[in-house]
Amino acid sequence: MGRKYALGVKNWRANWPEPSTMFKYPPEIRTLIYTTNAIEKFNRQRRKVTKAKSAFVSDDALMKILYLATMNITEKWTMPIRNWGPFLTIS
Repeated sequence: MGRKYALGVKNWRANWPEPSTMFKYPPEIRTLIYTTNAIEKFNRQRRKVTKAKSAFVSDDALMKILYLATMNITEKWTMPIRNWGPFLTIS
């Protein structure tokens, strides 16, 4: 495999210190770090609201529409975050 993907293996080894930092965290926190589907969905829904309007009268107008969109988006959240309990007790 090293010959077939020589450049990929070389880059992986050269940059290993960056991704390996993640393994210093407990498994529960690692799951939160690499589970971004909910965040991506939230951002996509907010972009959908702002994309429909090409310009805003002011920054306050933009903030208001994002606030209202966030309220509408969060009303639809019904699924609890898996294994969230231990993080709620951390102070």
